[in-house]
Amino acid sequence: MGEKKYIVWFDQVTKKDIPLVGGKNGSLGEMYSQLTPQGVKVPNGFIFTADAYWYYLEFNGIKEKLERVFKKLDYKNLSSLRSVSRQARELILGGKFPDDLKKAILDSYVALSNAYKTKDLDVAVRSSATAEDLIDASFAGQHETYLNVTGPAALLIAVKKCVSSLFLERAIVYREEKGFDHMKVALSVGVMKMVRSDLASSGIMFTLDTETGFKNVVLISSIYGIGEMIVKGRITSDQFYVFKPTLKEGKRAIIIKNLGRKDKKYVYGAGNGLREVPVLKKEQLEYSVSEDEVLQLAKWAVQIEEHYGAPQDIEWAKDGKTGKLFIVQARPETIHSMDTGQFYEEYDVKTVEDPVVTGIAVGNKIGQGKVKIILDVSRIGDFKNGDILVTKMTDPDWMPIMRQASAIVTDEGSKTCHAAIISRELGIPCIVGSKNGTKVLKNGQEVTVDCTQGSKGRVFAGKIKYDVKRYDLNQLPKLPVKIMLNVGTPDSAFKSSFLPNDGVGLARVEFIFADKVKVHPLALYHFNDLKDAVLKKKIEEITVGYPDKKEFFVSKLAEGVAQIGAAFWPKPVIVRFSDFKTNEYKALLGGEAYEPTESNPMIGWRGASRYYDPDFSPAFAMECRAIKKVREEFGLKNIYTMIPFCRTVEEGRKVLAVMKENGLAQGVDDLKVMVMCEIPSNVILAEQFLEIFDGMSIGSNDLTQLTLGLDRDSALVTKIGDERNEAVKEMIRIVIQTCREKKKYCGICGQAPSDYPDFAQFIMDEGIESMSLNPDSVIKTIMKLAKMENNQ
Repeated sequence: MGEKKYIVWFDQVTKKDIPLVGGKNGSLGEMYSQLTPQGVKVPNGFIFTADAYWYYLEFNGIKEKLERVFKKLDYKNLSSLRSVSRQARELILGGKFPDDLKKAILDSYVALSNAYKTKDLDVAVRSSATAEDLIDASFAGQHETYLNVTGPAALLIAVKKCVSSLFLERAIVYREEKGFDHMKVALSVGVMKMVRSDLASSGIMFTLDTETGFKNVVLISSIYGIGEMIVKGRITSDQFYVFKPTLKEGKRAIIIKNLGRKDKKYVYGAGNGLREVPVLKKEQLEYSVSEDEVLQLAKWAVQIEEHYGAPQDIEWAKDGKTGKLFIVQARPETIHSMDTGQFYEEYDVKTVEDPVVTGIAVGNKIGQGKVKIILDVSRIGDFKNGDILVTKMTDPDWMPIMRQASAIVTDEGSKTCHAAIISRELGIPCIVGSKNGTKVLKNGQEVTVDCTQGSKGRVFAGKIKYDVKRYDLNQLPKLPVKIMLNVGTPDSAFKSSFLPNDGVGLARVEFIFADKVKVHPLALYHFNDLKDAVLKKKIEEITVGYPDKKEFFVSKLAEGVAQIGAAFWPKPVIVRFSDFKTNEYKALLGGEAYEPTESNPMIGWRGASRYYDPDFSPAFAMECRAIKKVREEFGLKNIYTMIPFCRTVEEGRKVLAVMKENGLAQGVDDLKVMVMCEIPSNVILAEQFLEIFDGMSIGSNDLTQLTLGLDRDSALVTKIGDERNEAVKEMIRIVIQTCREKKKYCGICGQAPSDYPDFAQFIMDEGIESMSLNPDSVIKTIMKLAKMENNQ
């Protein structure tokens, strides 16, 4: 046995010392000793070690008593669990520090205070178990932390309370579930300089997307005040996604910014307690950190991840006195770190009913069971295994029943609240931020909780039927054609990127308009001139935080496009400029004033004809600015553009000229500009179109309509509108051949290859370069085409 170490300093500790100082303190020591020289700021501190823990137990004769107490434990019986937890904690709290250990703690506290040139330094006192923060055991929130502890007496009390938190109910259950021996896990305590985030902001960040495991982003959450408010879930944090590959190139790669609902914050109260105070209205409408600070945090996150060689879950804080940022914790991310990414699951939910409750989806699963509404943690004894837990919000005290739930629904919270974090770890579908789950749902009601359709979670009344298909992506055959994707919803892009693909053949911006912008672009452009006070008020509510309404449009469109571009980087992503028809534009807020009434909008004022028209060109200029921002500011040069519904070659030249005027010059920085091939004129004059464009993407839906003279909105003639019609196929054959002769890109992004395997076989045989499929049909189309190939 080596010499016992009761106190060690951060600069004396590395990750090799986890058996002595626990996972969290080992990580703090590792970062302080190894990464501080590289510029990552970590507050200094010292550690009450596992040796000190065992010494404390031995000095007070506690270990044998604990062993007797734990012999009575039935952790699945709530009364037994509570009794054992209470007895164990009383044993710890009733003990005394040996004189030499007490002196070592207090001498170190004086030394830390002197290092910061003060007396009785304010410190954070943090628990760290010796079995925690392993790749499959995070112990997140299991033990206690005490903030703003000042003075020797308060410090000794906080250390003892931290030690006793090893035997909180939630910690006991966690160890039982993970198979740890209670008598072999020690509790180390870190004492570190307090970062005064109560005067500024704080938050957490992950070095991947928490829902999908997509690893090319850093997800940063930020709030005002002390970070505990994020975990409580009673507010919504500001959220930022930073794209790692172009961040490393020096780009300002904040590809998504979402303003949270931060109407309250925690500051220090009496003693080391927390006090809730309101946030000023003006500050609520501002981000709680600057873009420069977001970029700095993201750079540190990447450094930490690269140092540890695994995705990380990191806590950070900003000191309001000095204005400096600090990393105050890092631990392995425990959910997606274990995922090999070999399998892909598709869920087909078989219902046309509307959901009764919606919110933010956590975890890509479906849960079914009976609703159990519990509004206070004291009533968790009423919960039965397999119930759906419905509550306002959870905290670590809810852990004993969370693992028994089929699903969880909360009124409050965001992707980084306690309910979301623990549900991911447990693999339970969870919907947070539903706002009204506890009011709409009824006790005993059978429901289905669906978290499989992107970021929107849905609760349906009753048990809904659904199918699950699981594919081994390593077993998929190779085809002689590129398989690309059609992507309309940015929120689905990260998940879809795990499908076998060669990029995105069609990224639609219409969903971004409808879901994120919601306002007609010209109503935003002319906002200051609007006379309708009610309309202006509605637009103000949607564009909160953006005094310049044009900037709102550019930012939201850029973010949506960037999310798709980042998901598939460095593969090509072809973004089609807006292709709303007049009736669809009119449906956007404020659209009535800017759109004519057309009897057949499908073949009216749409696509290219809008972009150079003086009445619409200011809106198109904003679209160009958004794409320019994605390519230049975010560095996503894999974004290419596509012009829809371009009737003549002359129109094509006009649009290219307008693009150039707005900073998108074809060929500069490898910007490719494609044209949709969806009008007979595009086929007949394919050679001339290809002289000015970099390739063609066949829109088989519109090409079928216009070749056969159909109104595809008319149910009377819909049966004639089949892309497999010989006239349509001949059109497509000509285009593919012409593109091949001109050595230009040729793809197809219409619905037909997704719906008809024989049509997909036809275009593959004709030598098309790529076919772009809807995500839900990619795998089945690949399998069918491979089977057809083998049977030839």
